[in-house]
Amino acid sequence: MHEEDNAQWGLVHAYVLDGEGGARSVTRQQIDECALQPQESLWLHWDRGHPQTHAWLRDGSGLNEFSCDLLLEENTRPRLLPLPNEELLLFLRGVNLNPGAEPEDMVSVRIFAAAQRVISLRLRPLHATEDLIAELEAGKGPKTASELMLYLAQHMTGKVDALVSDLSDLVDAQEEQADADERFTPEHGQMLHIRRRAAGLRRFLAPQRDIFGLLTRSKLSWFADDDADYWNELNNRLTRYLEELELIRERVGLVLETESRRMSERMNRTMYRFGIVTGIFLPMSFLTGLLGINVGGIPGSESPYGFMVACLLMAGVALGQWWLFRRLRWV
Repeated sequence: MHEEDNAQWGLVHAYVLDGEGGARSVTRQQIDECALQPQESLWLHWDRGHPQTHAWLRDGSGLNEFSCDLLLEENTRPRLLPLPNEELLLFLRGVNLNPGAEPEDMVSVRIFAAAQRVISLRLRPLHATEDLIAELEAGKGPKTASELMLYLAQHMTGKVDALVSDLSDLVDAQEEQADADERFTPEHGQMLHIRRRAAGLRRFLAPQRDIFGLLTRSKLSWFADDDADYWNELNNRLTRYLEELELIRERVGLVLETESRRMSERMNRTMYRFGIVTGIFLPMSFLTGLLGINVGGIPGSESPYGFMVACLLMAGVALGQWWLFRRLRWV
């Protein structure tokens, strides 16, 4: 009932974190009346495309116009913006795992965070929030607002791991087939698609890695003492994924380059054979053309052995050419 009631207001999820890893769901009407205990935190997850979300954010959230404009901005890249009163804005990107969508067409989550309140907005469903809610309902979720951001970033980064592994496996399969069979031709369309996906992921994940590095050095008082270690680990993980994506792009280029070189070598061998055949038959074509002139005085025209002599002459020329080509190491 809470979800149906909240959906009318554009509120996807609303939870009060109990400070022990669990949470209780609240309705839109209960938000304004919610009195938080010192150990509790409020998490509001909104649908950015809903008109009621815009109205609440500007009129009921208590955020200034500058923060609201940034949270509702149409297009934005990953960024971290400190605000007065030890508040911050955090924009993250995650892979798009929705049905029918391309994973590199990444989804965005915009976050306003303070000591006991986190407001997040998304335009398209984000699987990371579903995983986070499952942990909260099991009593194994984040305990504070700072941990809530950290858990969300961890789940979003974890989705990248699976996608990078899939891309790497696709390239591995093409490389193994190319090494096992010289006549194997890689699927150029698929390889180019893999390279485009790797480039698209790297475009958004590179600035996100820098954000994790900034959060490692954050000195906000409401951050837990060990948060910096976890943000640093996320930074290292994302760095590893970026290196793997760059390696995938290079490997795709090598596969395509190898195939291009093989095609060029096959073409050169074919043209070489054609050249040898042409070189052998060119003198014989000259002889047959010369002997086929319809004028008098052609040698052997009156002899019953003339044709045999001409054939033997051409065979001798062919054998002489073969010996000469072998001598010159052309064959």
